[in-house]
Amino acid sequence: MTPEQLTGQSQQHIAFIEGNIGLHQQVVAPWQALQAAAAKDGFNLQIVSGFRSFERQLGIFNAKLTGQRPVLDINNCQVAMDSLTVEQQIHSVLLYSALPGASRHHWGTDIDVFDPDLLDGLKLQLEPWEYAGGGPMAPLNDWLNSNIEAFGFYKPYAKYQGGVAPEPWHLSYRPLAAQFEQQLTLDLLRTCLDNHAINACDEIVNLLPSILTRYVKITA
Repeated sequence: MTPEQLTGQSQQHIAFIEGNIGLHQQVVAPWQALQAAAAKDGFNLQIVSGFRSFERQLGIFNAKLTGQRPVLDINNCQVAMDSLTVEQQIHSVLLYSALPGASRHHWGTDIDVFDPDLLDGLKLQLEPWEYAGGGPMAPLNDWLNSNIEAFGFYKPYAKYQGGVAPEPWHLSYRPLAAQFEQQLTLDLLRTCLDNHAINACDEIVNLLPSILTRYVKITA
């Protein structure tokens, strides 16, 4: 992977399988195999979000850091950002939204999944309760937990480890994601951020070592 591909500034490694849903070219076949296995067991496994570009992630991140979009805490309560230090603001945003250039969605190896047939008229929120016991996605979540490993996938954010909030819908294709984690270095990420208008850039650069280990490089 080139530095541009690793940081979401290029999509040359991406295959768009339907609409704007993109996957790394080498993830298409494993994904389709997983999807077919789910179908055999009665699940309509679909992708909510696949590849995400740097610019799209930058827009989300900046909007949250500047108060244009709400920021939630681990209990889904809105955070009073103006009462926090800049460092606290950055970590509050990172709880749910990846740093531009460091999002695993840039790689095309990571996807958010659901089954639209289980919603029964509800609107998907991508919140943990939907995938927990009693939630509409609970049957799918149980199936995923039992089957994804056989197809090379795992859940990097299955539980809260002091970084990203639990995301039971987030799957990562381990064989490639593990490689790309190693390729995403501090120097590469610093260069990327220095070339873009990201809010609180100086503070973020100072925090990069901890951001990488706490939010990105967490292969189990």
